[in-house]
Amino acid sequence: MKITFDAVPICSDKMTGIGWCELGQTQALAELCPENKYEYSFFTSGDEERVKRVKKLAGKKIRLNTSKFSGFVYRAVSTFLPVPYSFFFGRKSDITHFFNYIVPPFVHGKKVVTVHDMVYKSFPGTVRGRTKYMLDIGLKRSMKRADLIVTDSEFSKSEIIKYFPQHEKKIRVIPCGVDLGRFHPCDTPERIPAVKESLGIKGDYFLYVGTIEPRKNLERLITAYAAFTKKAGDSAPKLVLAGGKGWLDQGIYSRVEKLGLTDRVIFTKYVPSEDMNPLMCGALAFVFPSLYEGFGMPPLEAMACGVPVLSSGEASLPEVTGDCAVICDAYEPKSIAEGMYRLYTDEELRKELGRKGLQRAQGFTWKRSAEMLMEVYRELAK
Repeated sequence: MKITFDAVPICSDKMTGIGWCELGQTQALAELCPENKYEYSFFTSGDEERVKRVKKLAGKKIRLNTSKFSGFVYRAVSTFLPVPYSFFFGRKSDITHFFNYIVPPFVHGKKVVTVHDMVYKSFPGTVRGRTKYMLDIGLKRSMKRADLIVTDSEFSKSEIIKYFPQHEKKIRVIPCGVDLGRFHPCDTPERIPAVKESLGIKGDYFLYVGTIEPRKNLERLITAYAAFTKKAGDSAPKLVLAGGKGWLDQGIYSRVEKLGLTDRVIFTKYVPSEDMNPLMCGALAFVFPSLYEGFGMPPLEAMACGVPVLSSGEASLPEVTGDCAVICDAYEPKSIAEGMYRLYTDEELRKELGRKGLQRAQGFTWKRSAEMLMEVYRELAK
């Protein structure tokens, strides 16, 4: 088969979870089934740096299929006018997979789309207006165009069915994996102090990794942390929030100031990929009280590092963490604070969760994810 991957999610120099998901699945697939031909297709908008980035990721097993046209203009125009995707990328692919919700018009061959979650429906107030508008207009048509729909968890499948029941038979669940080459117990512990210093972190710390945005429940986490510090006293670990600025994030920063925590809560700058493992492994515990996740990569990455996790019991997170995390009520700061205090005071619990999490993470590999994705492609080929 000739299989094309829409590469938009991996084009950015600061990839989000969707980009890492595509990269993990596509590279494992190219390694696993080399008998197929693979390509990354994307609009370059004349940006040669973007081409170099994707070419480096593609390696020798995935070729590039590019168009110098503006991707932004194409997405905007094709929302209202059926401009053929095949006009830019040809008609030679047997299957084209779009990893970010939207299938454009007139794609040659079979079409697969990954719909990661339904947050724009379930928590519309936490989604940027422009994103919500594009999904409101485009997702219904996109799922109709797709021959099969891939999603990351049983929870997300149930959410898609809730809002789009007509597509139930087209949905296939393929859990994400974790890059065990990037996330593992630190084999260079001497780098941990250097990375901490570069980010202005002193002493022990709780770590959150993810976008700084409302659905991650960070205002309640900060409120809970304030209660925790009163109980733990001056020796309380810092709270480190590592992630890019999101939409409606101002309330998160102002909550820190209002509670007088500016010397205890650290918002890091962008953390380079090579620094993420030492930062993760250096944490006392990982905290992730999110309100809504289609999968929840960060807790899995922490587990792969052998770091104990505090997670909410919402959405797909129980599918990821199993019995390997302290579970809190996402809507109750008191519950979050109690979970933090348990992890802070109970060293044996931290060790036990670290061991169990490390073992569980071994089952979430990109190879396993790619094997399941290949079955989807073979189903279409039949």
